[in-house]
Amino acid sequence: MTTTTTTTSTSTPMTQPITADNIVRLFPDIDTTPTAAAGTTSQDGDLAGYDDEQIRLMDEVCIVLDQDDTPIGTASKKTCHLMKNIDRGLLHRAFSVFLFDSKSRLLLQQRASEKITFPDMWTNTCCSHPLGIPSETGAELEASIQGVRRAAQRKLLHELGIPAAQVPLDNFKFLTRIHYKASSDGKWGEHEIDYILFIKADVDLDVNPNEVRDTRYVSDDDLKAMFEEGTLDFTPWFQLICQSMLFEWWKHLDGDLRTYQEETAIRRM
Repeated sequence: MTTTTTTTSTSTPMTQPITADNIVRLFPDIDTTPTAAAGTTSQDGDLAGYDDEQIRLMDEVCIVLDQDDTPIGTASKKTCHLMKNIDRGLLHRAFSVFLFDSKSRLLLQQRASEKITFPDMWTNTCCSHPLGIPSETGAELEASIQGVRRAAQRKLLHELGIPAAQVPLDNFKFLTRIHYKASSDGKWGEHEIDYILFIKADVDLDVNPNEVRDTRYVSDDDLKAMFEEGTLDFTPWFQLICQSMLFEWWKHLDGDLRTYQEETAIRRM
């Protein structure tokens, strides 16, 4: 398995904890109103040479969090994914969908070459961010879970062409949250509290090539063989989930998965 640099510590001795009281002082670009509209700040040197559509998506508004997953502001996707901000503690909300078909095979995707972060890497079915809009933002856990379900439905359509009717909101099972930090290339990276969602459905795919290079359904043994192959790249969050929890959850997909659902503690990876 080819690895990506992954920081398993969620803070460093020099990082000041980010709170509602200091967020604007530390990051003047943060909007602390409850929700915010997308801006047009992406056209600058940081994004020169990247794909136009992926640059446009960098203006999407992410939910900025404190260490306890409480929303304390919003910022552009670009602001949230620059390592210079991540290394100072900037943290945002995300989700990872694991979609299984009726044969209990997991749908993987290989991220498109056009992606600014972690291009060409294999990962779980869909990984993205709820937006800083009322329908996808929540402060309490139950509302937050519902927000990421809506975001997951939206992004499964955008990336893979899966109609919302094939992935009803109530069919997404929330398992847990992981807090991790990872660098993509030194300039871009991730620092997220990531909501893990399982769903079982047979779906129709209409892949967006600007988002997804390839897809593959795999059994648990198939996925282990992919890791052992040694020539494939995997996203750091997917590696962390596979190394710690995925195969145990997978064994219980058609049985007592409920035992693993609705975890309230945040797993610090």
